[in-house]
Amino acid sequence: MEYTDRELTCVDCNEIFIFSADDQSYHAEKGYENEPKRCSTCRAAKRSSRNSMGRGGGFGNRGPREMHTIQCSDCNKDAQVPFLPRGDKPVYCSECYQSHGGRR
Repeated sequence: MEYTDRELTCVDCNEIFIFSADDQSYHAEKGYENEPKRCSTCRAAKRSSRNSMGRGGGFGNRGPREMHTIQCSDCNKDAQVPFLPRGDKPVYCSECYQSHGGRR
C-alpha cells in the first residue's frame, strides 16, 4: 500500500502535526488501527505523566492498600494480606507463601 504524509490535529494542543508515510507504514505493520491523536510533544508529556504515577498506568496515587488480618494456614501466625480471603483456599504469611513458591 502506498502512504502519503497526512496532517492531523492534536487533541491536546490543537496544533497540526504530520503523520508521515513512514509512520503510517509502521502503524500498519504493527496492526495499529487508530491513527495518532497527539503530536509527539503531547504524546511524550502524556507518557511522562503516566510513568510518574507509578508502574502499570497510574496506580501510584490510589492511597494505602486496605490490609486484612489472617491466620496463616501453615504456621498459624497472624499476618496481614492485601486482599479479603474468601475462605475456599489457604492463606499464608509471607514466609510460608515463599516456601510454597510464591512470587516476590
